[in-house]
Amino acid sequence: MKLKLAAIRSGTEPMGSLPGGSFHRWIDPPLVCPKCDVTYNVAAEWDHAVDRFFEDQAGPLIRLLKKTIILGHAHGHRMTHLETSGVVVTAVTSEGVVRLG
Repeated sequence: MKLKLAAIRSGTEPMGSLPGGSFHRWIDPPLVCPKCDVTYNVAAEWDHAVDRFFEDQAGPLIRLLKKTIILGHAHGHRMTHLETSGVVVTAVTSEGVVRLG
């Protein structure tokens, strides 16, 4: 099963479902926009998050989410729920799902 991460803006509810599994683990530290004080909490499926290879697998995905958060600053951080499981970040909004790249 492929690793899937979700970044949810602090103070908001997830717009979509969290990664699969019964339990989720919130990854520390949260992702912070370097241009303002907006933070995003990152969730992963528990089974993947406690795997010994998690750091290696999650590194590229976390860097992709950080890049998307920086780009989202120009739009006022309107996207409150971001997901990635590969090279594409998906924003889940109340209007639907938007693929960002």
